[in-house]
Amino acid sequence: MSPAGKVKPLPLTVRADGALLVRQEEHTAVLTLNRPEASNALDAELLGLLREAAVAASDDESVRAVVITGSGDRAFSAGADIRGMSAMGAHEARRWSELGHETFRAVASVSKPVIAAINGAAVGGGCELALACDLRVVGATARLGQPEIKLGLIPGWGGTQRLPRVVGMGLARDMVFTGRLVDAEEALRCGLANRVVPAGRVLSEALQLARDLAALPPLALAYAKQALNVGLDLDLSEALAVEVDFFARVFATDDRAEGLAAFLEKRPPAFAGR
Repeated sequence: MSPAGKVKPLPLTVRADGALLVRQEEHTAVLTLNRPEASNALDAELLGLLREAAVAASDDESVRAVVITGSGDRAFSAGADIRGMSAMGAHEARRWSELGHETFRAVASVSKPVIAAINGAAVGGGCELALACDLRVVGATARLGQPEIKLGLIPGWGGTQRLPRVVGMGLARDMVFTGRLVDAEEALRCGLANRVVPAGRVLSEALQLARDLAALPPLALAYAKQALNVGLDLDLSEALAVEVDFFARVFATDDRAEGLAAFLEKRPPAFAGR
């Protein structure tokens, strides 16, 4: 575990100058899409690296939160690499869609909170990546959306399913059918953004949010995330039973005892992740 403020690499085979930059700041893993010359478009290599990093961050007990961002100030990610898609047939397109789903499923399945620090355009696959994250900190000049229809396509990496779960079916239909992008303020109003901050402060605000989350009991956070995600696809009675189960599980943790004791003793808690 690194001392406060010290940066160390995660135990991943990722080049310091590669398509994905990976570092750890205290308890936060920072994953940076690093193809600024292509507006951080997602190609097969970057999808594979991102999937590997998501799995490693989920398994690393020293990581308590994850931040995903993009290099430069133009784009979080402009989405899938269109040049590579132009020659695909239906069979190749199916595999391409499956590859994106595998990566974003890995991101969504990270056991810790995952924050998208959206420092510019998040469109197409970039928006779908942001939707796979738990929270989205959005720069004031950013724009988000699913413009695939304007290319004769539809979203293929989760946009038709995750977007309505976040913003509601009415707005999702509007965005997917027309391909229009929303600005940061509309994104905040509809729940696509959790916070809107000045463009130059996106990463610092996301890192502060990650530090705040990392100070909380990690097992309770993991159970809360699982309860929210699992219950979303169940009817209410089944979902409430899931909540009861996770509530009982958290009572078996040392952090629960520490949290209640600290409250009663009027002192800050010291959560150990047990």
